[in-house]
Amino acid sequence: MILEKLSLINYKNITEATLELSPKINCFIGSNGVGKTNLLDAIYFLSFCHSAYNPVDSQVIRHGQDFLMLEGRYDDDLTISCGMKRGQKKHFKRNKKEYRRLSEHIGLIPIVMISPDDTSLIGGSSEERRRLMDVVIAQMNRPYIDALSRYNKALQQRNTLLRMDEEPDPDMMAIWEEQMAMAGEEIFRQRTELTSRLTPLFQQFYERISGGHERVSLNYVSHCQRGPLLEVIQRDRHKDRAIGYSLHGIHRDDLEIMLDGHPMKREGSQGQQKTFVISLKLAQFELLKQAMQATPLLLLDDIFDKLDAQRVEQIVSLVSGEAFGQIFITDTNREHLDKILTISTHDYKIYHVEDGEINV
Repeated sequence: MILEKLSLINYKNITEATLELSPKINCFIGSNGVGKTNLLDAIYFLSFCHSAYNPVDSQVIRHGQDFLMLEGRYDDDLTISCGMKRGQKKHFKRNKKEYRRLSEHIGLIPIVMISPDDTSLIGGSSEERRRLMDVVIAQMNRPYIDALSRYNKALQQRNTLLRMDEEPDPDMMAIWEEQMAMAGEEIFRQRTELTSRLTPLFQQFYERISGGHERVSLNYVSHCQRGPLLEVIQRDRHKDRAIGYSLHGIHRDDLEIMLDGHPMKREGSQGQQKTFVISLKLAQFELLKQAMQATPLLLLDDIFDKLDAQRVEQIVSLVSGEAFGQIFITDTNREHLDKILTISTHDYKIYHVEDGEINV
């Protein structure tokens, strides 16, 4: 997949920009806070129909403006556009035809983004790690999104019944528990398969970047491992009723992240944690590439900070190779980018970003 041209109007701090992009390496250089990350976020938005950073759509519209427009022209005569007015729903179109459901778009343009915020995968809540699994699976298997939607609806309905003052209708409770179990076990199977396929790829990347001095592992933990999910959910219904929400289910799943047999969160240095995140995302890239038979776009947002020279060199060597397709890189340090461009024999473009203005 190649993004040939990107057009933006009123996206965050970018008033207007039209970029003819390199099919291989696109570098965005500038100080912190000038809009480099916003460019990558716009590319992400065109793939996932939402921002990587802003949970509310209206937050990505430039301050003082009432609308935004995004358009990406890709190879194979594919054009994706999004228009949105403040206070109204967004409109996503594929070759000028609007989607009926945004979920129909997910997976069309595979993408992997690595950013400083990804360290929350280690130090943040289990929700962050579940989101990582869900984002990868959803791009490879569109029905997975429907399973997540059905599970979350059933969970919400069950929690509503649990919070009722009077005793909830046991038949209604059973219906929603069965819906949770059916969708939940499908999600569990998909997450289990993902972990088994992702782990060896992740370990290979980590070994390459770290020099093989550390052992890392992933361990998927789920209530489904205790037996049939319906039984697990129903077993402690009285406890759920006492606290007013569901204690068991795939909404409590986690991905344990280990360094030399110990929790990475507790034992890993900043450099080790960043190496872990980068390796995990590169493994995600390779898995998507294998499963979808298409090369994802790779977005690298200020990834070299807090890494020693040896690890930077290994990452530079990796992303400069033939295995990766089109790459978008932001950095405040021209030195890192020069290393990549020196190693690579591919086409590249360098953009200078200042206060939302982008110049070649």
